[in-house]
Amino acid sequence: MKKVSADFVVAGHICLDVIPEISGLANGLGDLLVPGRLTAIGPALMSTGGAVSNTGLALHRLGFAVQLMGKVGDDLFGKAILDGLSEYSSALTEGMILTPGEISSYTVVISPPGVDRVFLHATGANDTFCAEDIQTDLLEGTKLFHFGYPPLMRQMFENNGKELVRLLSKIKALGATVSLDTAMPDPASPAGRADWRKILTDVLPFVDIFLPSYEEILFMLHPEIYQKMVREYAGKDLLSCADGSMLSSMAEELLGMGAAVVGFKLGEYGLYIRTSNDTERLSAMGACAPSCTDNWMNRELLVPCFQVEAVGTTGAGDCTIAGFLVGVMNRLTIENTMLGAVGVGACNVERADAVSGMRSWKDVLSRIHEGWPQSGQMIPLDDWRILDLQGLRLYEQNHE
Repeated sequence: MKKVSADFVVAGHICLDVIPEISGLANGLGDLLVPGRLTAIGPALMSTGGAVSNTGLALHRLGFAVQLMGKVGDDLFGKAILDGLSEYSSALTEGMILTPGEISSYTVVISPPGVDRVFLHATGANDTFCAEDIQTDLLEGTKLFHFGYPPLMRQMFENNGKELVRLLSKIKALGATVSLDTAMPDPASPAGRADWRKILTDVLPFVDIFLPSYEEILFMLHPEIYQKMVREYAGKDLLSCADGSMLSSMAEELLGMGAAVVGFKLGEYGLYIRTSNDTERLSAMGACAPSCTDNWMNRELLVPCFQVEAVGTTGAGDCTIAGFLVGVMNRLTIENTMLGAVGVGACNVERADAVSGMRSWKDVLSRIHEGWPQSGQMIPLDDWRILDLQGLRLYEQNHE
């Protein structure tokens, strides 16, 4: 591993997505998975996936220096992952961890026309990722460290997340701003049975910015409510059942655990952010602490998405996080940081894959300020006020 020389470091889960072209199946998966039968399929699309790839490559395409720290084995899939990253820049692989004798993580995506996708996932080398894999002496000068998908990395959730605490506390001690994202675990898996409330209670004192999705954090904090809602609203998007009071309640819990900034990705409904009311906690965010704490302190905001013709949502949340982290790095106001975040996320969904829709940060901001229409889709927000920011709409819960 070479010395890192970038403001951003994105570490955690990385994999190879293998997506075979499948067509002409009248009975869907029933025609595909027949014991003893050879079924003809088309060419396979292969691309890197996971938080390291999606958020890291988004930051790269936005125009910022970033280093990636994921773990792969010395197999063909590991070579494909490294080659895929190198196509964007050879410098992106300088912080990657190559481990002899381990398999690389991969996902086979079975997606026949008209049928819900099936994912066959091997966690591979992600399961052995540990604190020692990140050599802190190589991170001198790093301003913002983002870690993604601990529920898909066995060492990060076993033993109530002790290894994740050890890893993030090492990074926080260097003075970097620490950001964390999650992934939805299979409820029946060891990750799904982990005590995520306990894990987050121990981890969040070392996390400045915590940005899970609404469904993920509902499952982690209130699994009984999550399971009840899944049963009651079978087949319905749980986001459509969310409201401002639920967002506020969960955010307050997470701030109480120690995070400075908490956000929930809300899919087509936008991005929600709640911040600490403690000036000292905001000032302790490290290298990227807000230059104007008054603007960031004790705020609760929701920004709608921008209108686009959606082609695919792969990596949309990861790209939204990339936009948010750029705003934090550049010490923008909280309002402009959130607008930039959903702008980057909107660019993402205009393409089928996770990164090809990315433009430069300058182009994203120009598009926003040139009158990019916002979506009218909203979750219920009782007693929230509308903020008008040069014709752009945000919603705020007043905590004065």
